[in-house]
Amino acid sequence: MAVKSIQFNHHTLDISYEIINPDAKVDLIILHGWGSNKGLMKKSFAPYMDGFRHIYIDLPGFGNSTCNLTLTTKDYARIVELLMIHLNASKDIILGHSFGGKVALLLEPKVLILVSSAGIYVSKPLSIRVKIAIFKIFKLFGLAKFRKLFVADDAKSLSEPMYETFKNVVNEDLSDEFSSFKGKALLCWGEEDTATPLSSADKINTLVNDSSLIAYPGDHFFFMNCAEDISQNIEKTFLKTLEHN
Repeated sequence: MAVKSIQFNHHTLDISYEIINPDAKVDLIILHGWGSNKGLMKKSFAPYMDGFRHIYIDLPGFGNSTCNLTLTTKDYARIVELLMIHLNASKDIILGHSFGGKVALLLEPKVLILVSSAGIYVSKPLSIRVKIAIFKIFKLFGLAKFRKLFVADDAKSLSEPMYETFKNVVNEDLSDEFSSFKGKALLCWGEEDTATPLSSADKINTLVNDSSLIAYPGDHFFFMNCAEDISQNIEKTFLKTLEHN
């Protein structure tokens, strides 16, 4: 594991990363989801794809990476890009799980691997919408200290900058960005995923011009049990890009 200090918007962020197969010629950037870390992704994918230089990154505010300012998804993409410049890494293949999928999309790689990616807005259940409405009333009366009773599980333990970041990114719809993506995309999804449902994958598959979708048994973290098959499909997808060069 290594750490690189990145200067961004007059702040210093310490970004933790790890490289596997350092002598390989093709770069594979792997980005985790919200609330996760590079360790989970490494445990799943490091045993496979030894023809690629794997670069596992803790996104700012997660794992061993710091974050002391409020960010947007575009900010996350820019910070990853700055780290990639330091590592002399190219945008050959970028894999993103959940929130990491949105960051990967904005980086515009040659091959985009979306693993149960976020980025398509899904309407919240009525119970959640009621909670949000009640909390807004509480805030009007100066009772924001009761925030933890109302926020999503993903946000309860967050610092104030990361909570504001969460609010920035949680309801984004990147349909336009998916439509304008020019590379090749492979979508891998869990059939029982409730966080980013399979219907989101179907929409992304329609929006992206050159994409394919593979559904696997399992939930939002299905990839932990299917990493070998996903890896084989990533290799096949990348080989197809070489055939057209």
